[in-house]
Amino acid sequence: MLDEIQKRLPNYIYSQDFCLIEPFVGGGALSLWALSELPHLKKLIINDYNADLINVYQVIKNNPNDLIEHLKKIQNDYDKLTDLESKKPYFYQKRDMFNQRNGSDIEQAGLFIFLNKSAFNGLYRVNKNNQFNVPIGSYKNPKFIDEDNILNISKKLQNTQILTGDFELVLHYIPNDLPCVFYFDPPYRPISDTASFTAYSDNGFDDNEQKRLARFCQKIDKMGHYFLLSNSDPKNHNTNDDFFDELYANFNINRIQANRSISANGKSRKFISEILVDNVLK
Repeated sequence: MLDEIQKRLPNYIYSQDFCLIEPFVGGGALSLWALSELPHLKKLIINDYNADLINVYQVIKNNPNDLIEHLKKIQNDYDKLTDLESKKPYFYQKRDMFNQRNGSDIEQAGLFIFLNKSAFNGLYRVNKNNQFNVPIGSYKNPKFIDEDNILNISKKLQNTQILTGDFELVLHYIPNDLPCVFYFDPPYRPISDTASFTAYSDNGFDDNEQKRLARFCQKIDKMGHYFLLSNSDPKNHNTNDDFFDELYANFNINRIQANRSISANGKSRKFISEILVDNVLK
């Protein structure tokens, strides 16, 4: 979606100083692109409810070399295991250690990255007790460390404000002296009854939360800030489902073809429609 998002960013970001805010930062694709490509980005604020994820960003920002050394040890131990059956006990031991959450911030960040690279399809999912429950993937030689990338991202994050909490938290950190661009990438609304995966954190994100987010976007719009929001398109499954069309009736809604990459069946990973909402003047 990054190419489509870039097309809809306001033109002023290329000529005047601005602030970018991601209340659901996730993998941070837009933020990391902006840090590299937009010299007028003077303030970046990232937030996520997932404290384990935010800890990774904090560790990369503040302790990159310690993280690299910790990942090197994990990589060395894992590479000694010759097949999937021998890797399973190691994987599930590390998963249990991660879920106990009694290691140091560096250890927890290392475990997060290890699980992301070795679990099924790179999927992050937790149960209602906030226990990571994705099984091991079938990768032969997963790589847990990219030293240059970690050091590069660490440098770029030095002036970034990193928050942990509800998406509305960012409202208290909006700078008074810069125009702001918000990008909202919340847990997607399920596109069918059998695709109800929203558990990136233990709080869930149901239709009431989607409605609260829409009200927050209306508030941002009234404050004079620009926003973009991505989500699934219910019309993929039900052409009469106007949930988002009604929620964002006062804004621009574009339907974009996107490739869904997480699926148990590789053949089902096809292009479907997703929505991008923005408040640029028509």
